Amino acid sequence: MADKRRILVVDDEIDHAHVVAEALERAGHQCTVAASGEQGLDFIDREPYDLVVTDLVMRDVGGMEILKAAKKRIPDAEVVILTGKGTIESAVAAMREGAFTYITKPIDIEEIRSVADNALERKHLSEDALDVAHGDAGVPGFYGIIGDSNRMKSVFEMIKQVAVTDARVLISGESGTGKELVAKVIHLNSPRRSKPFVGLNCAALSESILESELFGHEKGAFTGAVSRRKGRFEYADGGTMFLDEVGDMPISTQIKLLRVIEENEIVRVGSNIPVKVDVRILSATNRDLEHAIRDGKFREDLYYRLKVVTIDLPPLRERRADIPSMIRAFIDRFSKKYGKEGVQITKAARNLLIKYRWPGNVRELMNCIESMVAVTPRDTLDTDDIPVYIRRVALPPPPATPKLAGVNLEDMEKELIKNALDEADGNREEAAKLLGIGERTLYRKLNKYGLR
Repeated sequence: MADKRRILVVDDEIDHAHVVAEALERAGHQCTVAASGEQGLDFIDREPYDLVVTDLVMRDVGGMEILKAAKKRIPDAEVVILTGKGTIESAVAAMREGAFTYITKPIDIEEIRSVADNALERKHLSEDALDVAHGDAGVPGFYGIIGDSNRMKSVFEMIKQVAVTDARVLISGESGTGKELVAKVIHLNSPRRSKPFVGLNCAALSESILESELFGHEKGAFTGAVSRRKGRFEYADGGTMFLDEVGDMPISTQIKLLRVIEENEIVRVGSNIPVKVDVRILSATNRDLEHAIRDGKFREDLYYRLKVVTIDLPPLRERRADIPSMIRAFIDRFSKKYGKEGVQITKAARNLLIKYRWPGNVRELMNCIESMVAVTPRDTLDTDDIPVYIRRVALPPPPATPKLAGVNLEDMEKELIKNALDEADGNREEAAKLLGIGERTLYRKLNKYGLR
């Protein structure tokens, strides 16, 4: 994260509090230490914090009171509970009251850093769009995934339902649709959220390197293996493993992945000794895996094990109604990044961006807006700020002089509706938006003209 996050550490064992604070400060955070529960309440009253790390049992005010005060006075803050083994039941009760997670003592430095990073990442995503139809910035969405179309509402509902389970999820969609972000949101809303989220792009590595990255290797397993190395699955133990572009995984590696799923264990390259792992697998692909199965490039048994639940992300051209919200959100984000507060966009420029088909999806739109904001010397973006390649495709050709002889108004209206439906790939919600009419009005006209 670019900005330092503010963390309050509350523990009446002051030496222990400073150890925790120092570990988090070395990870780049800004920490304040409260030497008692009472002092912790005072700090919460006076200052906003992004994260509160509190001991559960203290001599004056306990961690449960700290939790309740934090949720009341700084509701966006996450709270992590530190507890001894004898008070785990109370710590679980604290999670039901809204705590992010609990950590048992003695504290492991790497664990507290990992938990803090995950808690702050969830807060960071929540700041963009925290399960609301419209946040303070007027941007509809869910944990940083922007959208208010019916297609995206279905995606959000599926994420909510599957996140609390341990089911494997296959996320499908074209490149740039946000598959990794969906995987992160699932993890950060799951019972594993305090454990690592580890990702790997299966298409980016050769077969031998991919296996070493996934499963680790022993010293001397191959040239250059000068020491034993843990793989991604071992690092993800207790958490979530995200396999991006899983459709590009070699068949030999697919067989080993199947073993991980069936046996909950991995074998490092160069070893015969299995290592137990407890990992939830989320995977993503932009390929048609059923077609790959028919071509002998993907194992059918692995396919059905990975797709216990499937989430299909629609391309941006099929949810144009979400583009205005994305434009606004990205302009705000990059205005702050480049020190250009208050940048606006003209209606003509916005409509041109809505009309473009975005083959690179959300990633392409985001890069386009960043380029526009970074380069323009003005405080209002217009059509000439849009990259030339987009203008060339999106701008309509000069209109031909219409020949009205023998054409009545209803015929012209019917043709306009057909063109709008073609432009919106049959999506009636988006077609209505392109025509500048309400959906109910469009439905009436579809029935009137016998269109489908």
